[in-house]
Amino acid sequence: MNHSDIDRLDWSKGQGLLPAVIQRADTGVVLMLGFMNREALAKTLADKRVTFYSRSRGRLWTKGETSGNYIDVDSVTADCDQDALLVMGRPRGPVCHTGAAECFGGQPTTAAAELAFLSHLEGIIAARIAEKPESSYTAQLYAKGRSRIAQKVGEEGLEVALAAVGTDDAAVLSESADLLFHLLLLLKSRGQALTDVVRELRSRHAARGTATVGTAPVP
Repeated sequence: MNHSDIDRLDWSKGQGLLPAVIQRADTGVVLMLGFMNREALAKTLADKRVTFYSRSRGRLWTKGETSGNYIDVDSVTADCDQDALLVMGRPRGPVCHTGAAECFGGQPTTAAAELAFLSHLEGIIAARIAEKPESSYTAQLYAKGRSRIAQKVGEEGLEVALAAVGTDDAAVLSESADLLFHLLLLLKSRGQALTDVVRELRSRHAARGTATVGTAPVP
């Protein structure tokens, strides 16, 4: 959504206010619900930070203006009736006034949210590479180059295989976690991401009418 879309929204139903659901961009967790008028939405789009119209204060209110816990905006989308908003954002700290990470506490953790942590982990990897803290294993390994990272992926893959033929389930999980981490780092070293791998898998799934795509199996 951009500024030109504001006038296309249906501002009449809520007396000039639209409900805005704020969702965490990397995990899909619902963070909070607020209301925006035209000015709040325009400011949100311009500043790339969530701004509401506070009904209790009777004015615009940028989330985090006193605490510093802003919510940076990735995207804003209207629903099919043009009378509600979905904001994908990235909080800089706790969202709820109670200090909780989100206002809807106790949300059941979905499989999608669990998998979304891998995207969050990619962000952590990118930060370690950029900041280069001396104590960071990630930064140290990345500095050794792609060949060394690839070697680690091979080592971790072998350890997963060896653990899999044993009887220790915990070892399989531990070694698989190591493999996934090093694979994410390898992808980063090539300027690729896990989403690229997902797109490849989706492409194969779309071509499932054939037994294989190249030499790779189709799920």
